[in-house]
Amino acid sequence: MIEQVIEMLNEQQSKVKERSAPWMVAEQLKDICRREPESAELLAKDLENPQMGIVQAEKKIKAFADGHKSGGFSCVTPLEAEEILREFYGLGAASAAAGGDTPKVLSLADFL
Repeated sequence: MIEQVIEMLNEQQSKVKERSAPWMVAEQLKDICRREPESAELLAKDLENPQMGIVQAEKKIKAFADGHKSGGFSCVTPLEAEEILREFYGLGAASAAAGGDTPKVLSLADFL
């Protein structure tokens, strides 16, 4: 399923300029699918709908950026962009397997 979604995203990327904002949305979605195979199935269904393409997803991110301008400058962090994409595609929160676990602290006493 992951390969199918990546192929769908590649097809949509071929219709936009390389390294443009919609192109980067596809790259971020590919990363999500690779980390969370369960998200690939949801994305496959959504990407078949012309209203759920990478261009439309990028418009959601741009709207967020425009709403958070500081002077003449606006940006969106990768985490914010991922949250917007997750909401747009209904992917839910990042899974714990994707790195959501808190790091474990080792004590030197454990080695004694």
